[in-house]
Amino acid sequence: MSVAEYLTTGTLAVLLGLDRTAFLQCMVSRPLVAAPLTGWLLGVPLAGFEVGMLLELLWLGRLPVGSVIPPDDTQVAIGATALALTMERLLGLHGMPMVILCVLTAIPLGKLGQYADDRARQANDRLAREALAAAANGDDRRIERLHLCGLGHFALAGLLTCMAIVAAGTALLYPLAPLLIGAVRETGLSLQYSFTLIGAAVLLGTLNVSRGLYLFGVAFVATLLVLWLR
Repeated sequence: MSVAEYLTTGTLAVLLGLDRTAFLQCMVSRPLVAAPLTGWLLGVPLAGFEVGMLLELLWLGRLPVGSVIPPDDTQVAIGATALALTMERLLGLHGMPMVILCVLTAIPLGKLGQYADDRARQANDRLAREALAAAANGDDRRIERLHLCGLGHFALAGLLTCMAIVAAGTALLYPLAPLLIGAVRETGLSLQYSFTLIGAAVLLGTLNVSRGLYLFGVAFVATLLVLWLR
């Protein structure tokens, strides 16, 4: 990736990361939006759409609400899309098999975002106590600075997470992707369908459906039947 592409990726990591919890929350931070937007700006719109499609269902039931801090789906989406472009430039590998490898690499690295988000919240707890003291002293300017500093903590957490996903993912995939890409190609649609089924299972697990397991079982059998009929 070029310097301009890295800067674009970093800018998106900051802006979309802020939308996730700290500012606006317009839902552009969702993987289904963040990944295609990243792909479009980096010149790989199809890879971005594929990344978003694979990731969205997995995180539909894991929202950063209140004190809940799930792995950072936004940075996973942005990082996986950037990884797809990086591997295409370095190794000449592209298409859905390479996208799947990038997604599988980026997902566990999303735990880094969970840690970074937690650290940002701890830092902002200290800022909140300072803001209360500033309010008692009538120091409005300091309250404003502390508020902006809090946004900065979340922005830094998103940027560092995205950088870590791209750097660690590149270090892992550069030697391993040529060895694994053949196996991924052989699985074909089966691996793609598994993302949908796992995502559906995750979503059903968060719903108050008394017969969720039966619904999932019926859907699984129906999918296998459709594949067999084809």
